[in-house]
Amino acid sequence: MQVVYADAHLLIIDKPAGLLAVPGRGEAKRDCLAARVQDAFADALIVHRLDQATSGLMVFARGLDAQRRLSRAFEQREVGKRYMAVVAGCPVQASGRIDLPLAADWPRRPRQQVDHVHGKASLTCWRVLTVQAERDCSRLELEPLTGRSHQLRVHLGAIGHPILGDLLYAPPEIQRRAPRLLLHASELELAHPATEEPHRFASTVPF
Repeated sequence: MQVVYADAHLLIIDKPAGLLAVPGRGEAKRDCLAARVQDAFADALIVHRLDQATSGLMVFARGLDAQRRLSRAFEQREVGKRYMAVVAGCPVQASGRIDLPLAADWPRRPRQQVDHVHGKASLTCWRVLTVQAERDCSRLELEPLTGRSHQLRVHLGAIGHPILGDLLYAPPEIQRRAPRLLLHASELELAHPATEEPHRFASTVPF
């Protein structure tokens, strides 16, 4: 892990792909970013999560008061989040919005699915950065306006542009096109939990 920012109230950590954000079930899944951060900062508390396969910026609070303030900011959509992804295919439009409700796919957990009856409102904005027609793929900037589990992965798959290397939602031939999920949490914008001053943090995309 890489510490991007640290003070008495706030930690910004760059999580590597393949590392759990929080502990899973069983001894084999105890190693996670939260445990590593707490080894270095004993008062660090989790605020939000990234998928194990996703890399990039995660926020930790130092102390309960900061955790409450930061958690509220995420819940009220006051935190700006941007991701980078490489997807299969070349979108016809330069940008767009995906407005599809999501719910758990209980028989196939932890998968999520588009569910127009029971799903929760989910909204993703996307923008094409580059197109590689010869490789039949595109690099997109993504802005999730809601924070549903696996939202970006399900939304992009639903519009026919699954993320390369996605072992849950991409067809096998697209899974094999990358050694990892090509999804990275690249930017965060938030108000500092103690001073309320705006801060912006960025992480270099590793693919």
